[in-house]
Amino acid sequence: MNVPLLSLPGAALLNRRRLLQNFTTGFAGIALAGLLDREAHAASPWRPVFSPQNPVASRIAPESPRARRLLVIHCSGGVSHLDSFDWKPELVRMHDQPMPGAKEHFVTFQGENGNLTQPLWEFRPRGASGKMISDLFPCIAQHADDLCFIHSMTAKSNTHGPAESQMTTGFTMDGFPSVGAWVSYALGAETEELPAFVAIPDSRGMPMAGVNVWGNGFLPAVFQGTAFQAAKPLRNLSAPAGIGKAEDAAAQRALRFLNQSHLQHFEGDSQLAARIASYELAARMQLAVPEVTDLGRESEATRAAYCTESADPVQQHFGRNCLLARRLLERGVRCVQLHHGCMQMGAVGAVNWDGHRDLKNQYARHAFTFDQPVASLLADLKQRGLLEDTLVVWTTEFGRMPTFQKGASGRDHNPDGFTVWLAGAGVRGGMSYGATDAFGHRAVEQVSSIYDLHATVLHLMGLDHERLSFYHNGIERRLTDVHGHVLHDILS
Repeated sequence: MNVPLLSLPGAALLNRRRLLQNFTTGFAGIALAGLLDREAHAASPWRPVFSPQNPVASRIAPESPRARRLLVIHCSGGVSHLDSFDWKPELVRMHDQPMPGAKEHFVTFQGENGNLTQPLWEFRPRGASGKMISDLFPCIAQHADDLCFIHSMTAKSNTHGPAESQMTTGFTMDGFPSVGAWVSYALGAETEELPAFVAIPDSRGMPMAGVNVWGNGFLPAVFQGTAFQAAKPLRNLSAPAGIGKAEDAAAQRALRFLNQSHLQHFEGDSQLAARIASYELAARMQLAVPEVTDLGRESEATRAAYCTESADPVQQHFGRNCLLARRLLERGVRCVQLHHGCMQMGAVGAVNWDGHRDLKNQYARHAFTFDQPVASLLADLKQRGLLEDTLVVWTTEFGRMPTFQKGASGRDHNPDGFTVWLAGAGVRGGMSYGATDAFGHRAVEQVSSIYDLHATVLHLMGLDHERLSFYHNGIERRLTDVHGHVLHDILS
């Protein structure tokens, strides 16, 4: 029997060493291909698919969410971290001395500064964690073990409007979607009777950056925040005077019939479908909003805890807004944005936390209207089990300087290091992350950005900040632009 001779390539296949080498490189190639495929998938944009007929229908997050709902509490004006949550013993020791390393004429946003100034309220250890919190917020301090403080936050602007825009939209310029708009775009609402995103402005007026802070930017208009508050009814919701319920219902049925008939001839018109959806939501809200805003349905003890009957009108209105926020969250609203303080009118710091002139008296006034209602809101969410799947984020646009301004009794703007805090779903309570320097002037440890904060919020909602996007003017836009990292150390 003649055995055919093997070719050189064929003989090489029978070489044991070559065979093992081929196995090694082959498996490595398979592994590399898998990693590259995973990396390509991770970097690919993710845009939620939604029906124009029901654009805010509840959607499943692409990743496992820790939080189902988001509550943002924003204080306009730039709350002083040094007088509230960021304890600096060195600032007490060096009180009324020049800040080391500063030039003789230490100039910041509003001009020349004087000497270092110690906190105007005493700090005390709170809770089992022993977290140092000042007497400015004694009621919120009782929740120290539930709060996670980020002491190394930084912002890009030291001007109120742009800084507030960055905190709420990720950009200092107008025209970009707010955090709530991104969340409602991605996840929709858990209810068909109320909007996915509700903004509750201060009863005294609009925020520093205006409606931009709850705007939809370039996202479809249906995802912008619906603004209303406890003190004022939602505009354009009630039927006009002289129109009875039966007539109103008949008009709605007729309008629905005409809209649907028209849509059948223009099935691809998503704007028309979205407009019809918004009208139908408004009709359902006519029934749901009066119920959700009826705070009289709450117990007397609950209303008292929130200060809804306070003799102080500002505290009363803000307390009512806090209670409204809880009622909205428990009824399926995905994101609630609650504001304290508004655009400046009259004396600086009179209606917000911009403590330039007389910080002691201004902050005592603001804290009185803010502290107990927010503490009651946290306690109420926890008692009802809502805090387990609700993420609470407290923000302000920047902090204040460790010095007093020359010739004044207040602190200037400081975007280089300040404090925000989180509580609730997925967050480690009773901890502090990052740090400013010995005087609270600049963030020096685990320096964080607003991009990082937004990336972390989206992560807890089951969203990847690097993938959630919207294609606009040739760019894949995202909340965190091209920046941001999830702050994994603060996650439970």
